[in-house]
Amino acid sequence: MPKGDTKKDIFDVAVIGAGPAGMMAACTAARNGLRVVLIEKNKQLGKKLLLTGNGRCNLTNAEFNLRELVKNYNNGEFLFHAFSVFGPKEAINFFEKLGLKTKVETGRRVFPKSDDAEEVLDTLKKYLADNKVHIIYDSEVVDVSFKGNKINKLLLKSGEIKAKKYILCTGGKSYSLTGSDGFGYKLAEKTGHTIIKPKPALAPITVKEGWIKNLQGISLKDVKVTVFQNNLPTQAGKKQLQEEGEILFTHFGISGPAALNISGKVGNLLEKGEVKICFDLFPLLNQEQLLKGIEDMLKKYANKTIKNILSAFMPERLAEVLLDITGLDKNKIANNMSKIEKGIIIKTLKNIELTPEDISGFEQAIVTRGGISLKEIDHKTMKSKIIDNLFFAGEIIDVDGKTGGFNLQMCWSTGYLAGRSAAT
Repeated sequence: MPKGDTKKDIFDVAVIGAGPAGMMAACTAARNGLRVVLIEKNKQLGKKLLLTGNGRCNLTNAEFNLRELVKNYNNGEFLFHAFSVFGPKEAINFFEKLGLKTKVETGRRVFPKSDDAEEVLDTLKKYLADNKVHIIYDSEVVDVSFKGNKINKLLLKSGEIKAKKYILCTGGKSYSLTGSDGFGYKLAEKTGHTIIKPKPALAPITVKEGWIKNLQGISLKDVKVTVFQNNLPTQAGKKQLQEEGEILFTHFGISGPAALNISGKVGNLLEKGEVKICFDLFPLLNQEQLLKGIEDMLKKYANKTIKNILSAFMPERLAEVLLDITGLDKNKIANNMSKIEKGIIIKTLKNIELTPEDISGFEQAIVTRGGISLKEIDHKTMKSKIIDNLFFAGEIIDVDGKTGGFNLQMCWSTGYLAGRSAAT
């Protein structure tokens, strides 16, 4: 609890939720000379931030072309102005100026050089302190009070907070143990806002095929993943989306960046009917090129079994499963293989089919798809179109991104824009 009786204070800005978006919003508003209070239901700041990037904190993505950047988001066009004001370049400069050294890794992912999310959080804490942001810990907002079309005060479990303007940054429903339990949606609904049904996104996918459990723990890089909707009367077998990247097999299905990135759309498609996910293990080679490569290996190792030959360039368990799928004799000698059998192997390597059953729930989802309707938010200010003194930032709005630092960047950008707009 900050010094002074905050229950009787009237702040310029009250920020609800001390995740990445909330901390950025509070810092930005305070830096513009406002008295800001940051209200956090947990006993510490940034619990979810510490989990990002497997504890390394994937700060942002160094995609500086804004038109390309927005393509990595669901409803990304809404963010174009926020990115033009405070995009990846500005985010990197922001942290560098505060003394946090960064580095760029594969896929333009940006991390702190220390590989330590704690350092990112410490940097933000210091910035909050330097800008004299009042922080109230372990204090949950339970209700809001109105006067006309403005919020008059926030009711806490103990006491109340009054401010001239309010920024709601309570996150979505993913990782509820960190405090993101979706309560912010109820507050938003009370203010008259529409909530697009929240769903898990960036979540592992459960599949029907039983053989998947034999591949648990195997990771494949540079796989092309294509999603088809199979039983819509007017779209039988129509390609819905495509993604390339890393796949991780689990005992119940698939995970890894490529699988996580398609999961939100797969979840939506499953509500309409059966879906198929197809893997191309060699996307850089067409069938003729792959056939030539396989034939060269069969000639070179003419006396070896096909299982041993395939195991030379893929995990042995994967080779066995693929041969089981084809129905071919895994112990057949290479020299005895027919042209038809070679063709079957090539077709399988270029098109492994899986049937998704479900998307893992919010406890395993990295982000939430859905949230406050974008039609009710001014994209140039993050201000509510319904309540005159209310702004939004972060995962609570109906925008979500792919893996690779995109979701944190959305939090920095919308948090900055909301904080700056509240200061005007």
